[in-house]
Amino acid sequence: IPGDGLRRRRGRSDSNEEGYAMEDESMPTSMDASHWRRILLLIVAITVHNIPEGLAVGVGFGAVGRTKSATFESARNLAIGIGIQNFPEGLSVSLPLKAAGFSTGKAVWYGQLSGLVEPFAGVLGAALVTFIVPVLPYALAFAAGAMVYVVVDDIVPEAQAQGNGKASSWGVIVGFIIMMSLDVALG
Repeated sequence: IPGDGLRRRRGRSDSNEEGYAMEDESMPTSMDASHWRRILLLIVAITVHNIPEGLAVGVGFGAVGRTKSATFESARNLAIGIGIQNFPEGLSVSLPLKAAGFSTGKAVWYGQLSGLVEPFAGVLGAALVTFIVPVLPYALAFAAGAMVYVVVDDIVPEAQAQGNGKASSWGVIVGFIIMMSLDVALG
């Protein structure tokens, strides 16, 4: 059952040092609570971040023909850009779970689940395009802020502590260049 790997109960005899019983043998018992909180914060932030992205794609398709700039091509390009950046987002959920001891299949499953909110938000955005357009910039700003907070508060310090500061900095630079290039190329 999806979600079993993350569920913990208090009070069983086979509990870890915090008194939580592990329901799934694929979950490590030596993981400390602060590490789990960071992983959970990242998963929640990415999942919440995907809602405005889905709304943006839905609004893009729902607005086709309403204005001169609202074309199918611009909506398609937006969907392609968001789709491309969803791959590293899914990895940023899957890789910490894999490192925490989850099987590859479960880690990929949870990575996919974090993006599952996007199609639902897209349908909602297309259906409510007239109401969502004024709110969309604020929703996207919230999504960006959530991701910046998680990166600055958790990911960058952890990368520095693990000795991967230069690699993570170069990853940010290369990612920024790719997304800016796609923004310019796709309009």
